[in-house]
Amino acid sequence: MTLQWTAVATFLYVEIGVLLILCLPFISAKRWQSVFRFRVWNALASFWNKAFLTMIIILIVLFLDAVREVRKYSGEQLNQNSKLQPNMFDHLHMKLFRSQRNLYISGFSLFLWLVMRRVIMLINQLASVTETGVALQTQAENANQVAKKYMEDCEELKKTLDEGKTGRKMEEGNAVLKKEVEKLTQELRTTDEALKKSQAEVKAVRRQAEGLTQEYERLLQEHHVLQNLHQGDEGDKKSQ
Repeated sequence: MTLQWTAVATFLYVEIGVLLILCLPFISAKRWQSVFRFRVWNALASFWNKAFLTMIIILIVLFLDAVREVRKYSGEQLNQNSKLQPNMFDHLHMKLFRSQRNLYISGFSLFLWLVMRRVIMLINQLASVTETGVALQTQAENANQVAKKYMEDCEELKKTLDEGKTGRKMEEGNAVLKKEVEKLTQELRTTDEALKKSQAEVKAVRRQAEGLTQEYERLLQEHHVLQNLHQGDEGDKKSQ
């Protein structure tokens, strides 16, 4: 293997190793993003696009060269050379194998180079989305806390309003009760006055009854006296 294809094969092995490391499940995208934000990568960021495009061009050239070699050592030419020089068959077959090997190495190197760039971009996007999701979750939790606080304040205001309405109802009920108490007090006073008047009338009637009783007793005594006098006059008349 020539020096250039040895370098390409080494580059392929490095790509495979880097992709395997990037695909490790226990290393999060956020940690990879923190690694990609090192000052070394920031310094190389200006040369990254140029290096990426340069490597793509080199790999494409090597891939096309490998395709040319495969087309060169395959098909009818291989059959003709093997018929003319049977000893060259193994040599041409070996060159065909090398050209096919170089084709696979350059093709996979080009493919993995593009895949590795895409994986790095996806890791950065995933880390950014994760940070955004965490920030949105924090904002949502804060919004839920504020909403709960507002709901508690609204419930307290409702309770206060209900208490105010209850107080007004109690005041209205107290006013009605006061009116009823005043009405009952007035009726009680009226009844008391009527009772006193009735008691006075009863006393007057009682006094009148006592007077009539005394008068009746006096009249009864006078009647007895007169009756006795009358009986005494009759007795005197009979004795004469």
